[in-house]
Amino acid sequence: MTARAVMVLGTTSGAGKSWLATALCRWYARQGLRVAPFKAQNMSNNARVVPGPGGQAGEIGSAQYFQALAAGVVPDVRMNPVLLKPERDTASQVVVMGQVRPDLAAVPWRTRSETLWPFARDALHDLMATHDVVVIEGAGSPAEINLHASDYVNMRTAREAGAACLLVTDIDRGGAFAHLYGTHQLLPAAERALLRGFVLNRFRGDAALLAPGPAQLQALTGVPTVAVLPMWRGHGLPEEDGVFDDAPTGSGGLRIAVVAYPRISNLDEFQPLRGLPGVRLVWARSPADLLGADWVVLPGSKHTSSDLAWLHTQGLAEAVRAHAAAGRPVLGICGGLQMLGESLVDPDGIDGDAVGLGLLPLTTRFAPAKLLRHTRATFEPLDAPWSALSGVAVDGYEIRHGRTQATGGVRAVMHNPDGDPIAWQAGHVFGAYTHGLFESSAVLQALFGTSARALPEVFDGLADFIDTHFEPGVLMRLLDPTT
Repeated sequence: MTARAVMVLGTTSGAGKSWLATALCRWYARQGLRVAPFKAQNMSNNARVVPGPGGQAGEIGSAQYFQALAAGVVPDVRMNPVLLKPERDTASQVVVMGQVRPDLAAVPWRTRSETLWPFARDALHDLMATHDVVVIEGAGSPAEINLHASDYVNMRTAREAGAACLLVTDIDRGGAFAHLYGTHQLLPAAERALLRGFVLNRFRGDAALLAPGPAQLQALTGVPTVAVLPMWRGHGLPEEDGVFDDAPTGSGGLRIAVVAYPRISNLDEFQPLRGLPGVRLVWARSPADLLGADWVVLPGSKHTSSDLAWLHTQGLAEAVRAHAAAGRPVLGICGGLQMLGESLVDPDGIDGDAVGLGLLPLTTRFAPAKLLRHTRATFEPLDAPWSALSGVAVDGYEIRHGRTQATGGVRAVMHNPDGDPIAWQAGHVFGAYTHGLFESSAVLQALFGTSARALPEVFDGLADFIDTHFEPGVLMRLLDPTT
């Protein structure tokens, strides 16, 4: 192995690991180093299509996709060799090196970890052999003592890579020093030795008020606090695993309600709307949340039939129908498109049979093989209120088991390069299989007359931020094996 590894661990989920790892990827790449991201196992329904072995398309977690872009390298399946996509509270689809492994879904967690670790280990070594720096993201907390023996995502990976580890905590939650100290103390001595710095994330106020906490913590652990990162909500990167807070964004203008069902997927693709002038984005979990909405969006779903049942339970199914009946726009993406149709047919037990909302004359049949591909396609002529998209070319991606066909008078308004229809419009109701529509500057210009910040600008902002707030010299010293 030639690379040095820097690993971002967290005291909890949501501490800030993903965005900090993304910032580190950009920062080290700007030093002229060859950088790759890595996360041994991710649990997320937010995924992207990337190259896999032999050129076959695969999928990885969105966080590692963005980290690769920040590092200036092509994302590939080695960067997230294991992806768990929750389908129910007690079951997940298992994706290994980009491909679904149905045989592993029912294997007990601890047994499965031993099976999956060799894939993660080999991918890590591949990346370290061809890069100068590998920025590794941990998962949850490394100090879950009930899971530690079987956890290969955190300290087993850190030991394998000889990583210099940062431990980040969310000070806005309270209890930050206790979280840091407790995590340190619960780790075995050999693993504590890999901790090179503590990071206090999302701090509000005067950093001088933290004294004497950092000094006392260093006296107790031997580990310095190397950064105090101020609260920063507008950095432009999707939150960890694409989960946003519930605060509505923007004020006035167009109000877009995205229905947030339990198995929502690919939520990160709506990030560009959050800072868009004249757009107010809200998450809808009840009919009241749709009141006053100009658009209703049904996003992707990892388990369409169960999320469709949830819509009925919450009263949202009728609210969406009422929105459409009033002549207001409804957009469905992937699983949302399937819900807008008339029926879901599942002969192989992939997702479930269900009756759709009936807003588009379509039927969807689930197939065992998952379709994964990048898609560049152009919208054909559309009617109002979507006519601005006519002739707009889009680079997107498809991740789906469903195969959808028209059953009546509905017009396909986009076809993929294979000639398959992937978008349909019936009046104000529009559905598309293509993820990433709102990540297209051409789409944003057509619909809203403006664009979001470009990703390179977002990544540079992240790198500038940590350059300002980390102690001078710390980030380069993490690459020195003698310190």
